[in-house]
Amino acid sequence: MIYRIAISAMLTALLAGAAWAHHNMSALYDFNNRVSMTGTLSKFDWRNPHIELIVDAKSDKDQVETWTLEGPAPSFFRNRDVSKGDFEGAFGKTVTFEASRARDGSHSGLLRVMTLPGGKIVSACPQNC
Repeated sequence: MIYRIAISAMLTALLAGAAWAHHNMSALYDFNNRVSMTGTLSKFDWRNPHIELIVDAKSDKDQVETWTLEGPAPSFFRNRDVSKGDFEGAFGKTVTFEASRARDGSHSGLLRVMTLPGGKIVSACPQNC
């Protein structure tokens, strides 16, 4: 009996963690509010459940804004011939991105498309579009 309770508790914890990791994107991001900017890729985190890109971009007022972009899982990109190395090669260089802006108005968004140095286009569509 104690064994069954322990197994049940572990499964519940695992499922709760998985549900938390896969949040509702439309609740966080406004798909109708798109932002396009150019800046320097200053950091990236290539891991599940979603990659994260940090871009330092200039605003309309010529001030640097740090943008946090969330993208699909690494496997999404690998299936489309985009690798971690593509982002490593762009580190510290100029990129252009389009994202669905966060509903809270912060400098964050859901990645739609990014153009890397050299012109390679990284699309998070159709998952994020």
